[in-house]
Amino acid sequence: MEQLPESVDRKILDRRNVQAIMEIVETTGCPLHQAIDVFSQRYEELRRDRPDDFKADPGEHSRGT
Repeated sequence: MEQLPESVDRKILDRRNVQAIMEIVETTGCPLHQAIDVFSQRYEELRRDRPDDFKADPGEHSRGT
């Protein structure tokens, strides 16, 4: 995969998915459907490699209590 700016990772980690996808389109010049594929791949990599860096989902705080 093409190297993405750190700002894309930050948006993904902050759960700002639409903004992340739009930045992928802008920085790579790829069409939207391809940007969504790139986003999905990068999301999975970050989930695997940096799970603790993801911003908490508002509903996660009440789960399991």
